[in-house]
Amino acid sequence: MTELSRATVLRGVGLAAAGSLLAGGTATAAPPARPHPNVKLIQDYYAAYGAGDLEKLSTFFAEDIRWTIPGHHPLAGTKTGIDEVLAFFTQLGRAGFQAQPIFLAADGDWVVDLHRGWSTQPAGLDITWALAFRIRGRKIAEAINFAGDQHAADAFFWRTYPLAPIPDRLAD
Repeated sequence: MTELSRATVLRGVGLAAAGSLLAGGTATAAPPARPHPNVKLIQDYYAAYGAGDLEKLSTFFAEDIRWTIPGHHPLAGTKTGIDEVLAFFTQLGRAGFQAQPIFLAADGDWVVDLHRGWSTQPAGLDITWALAFRIRGRKIAEAINFAGDQHAADAFFWRTYPLAPIPDRLAD
C-alpha cells in the first residue's frame, strides 16, 4: 500500500468516526467479551497454581480426577484422585515449576490450554505445553498434558527426580 493510499484510508476512518460523533453516536471500543465459564475456571486454577496454594488447587478438582503426564520419566503416568494429583504438584513445586498461559479456548466440556512451562530450581526446562481439560460440574475431571518437547521433558525429569536405589525404591 502506498503512503497516499494509507492516508486516504486513515482519513476515511477518521471521517466515519467524526460522522458518528456528529450524528450523536459515541466512539467507544466494544466491551471485552466475558470468557466462557470453563475458560474462567482454568484461569482461576492458574492463579491458584501460580500462588503455590495446594489447598486452593484442590478445590478445582473432581474427587475422581485423572491427570495424565506423558513420557518415560519418574513423574509420568496417570494420577488418579485429588491426593495423587496434589502429590504430583508438590513434586513440581520442588523444581520451582512456573506456568504462563498463552491461549485458552473452550468447546463444550473441554478447555484447551497452551502455556509456557519452566523450571527454576534447577533451571533447565522451558518449553511449551498443551493441556486438554475435561470439566464436569465446574470441576476439572480430567487433564491430559502434552509436552512441546517430550525428549527434553524426559531428560529434565530424570535429572531432577532420580529414583532411589532398588532396596528403597519398592513399596513394602
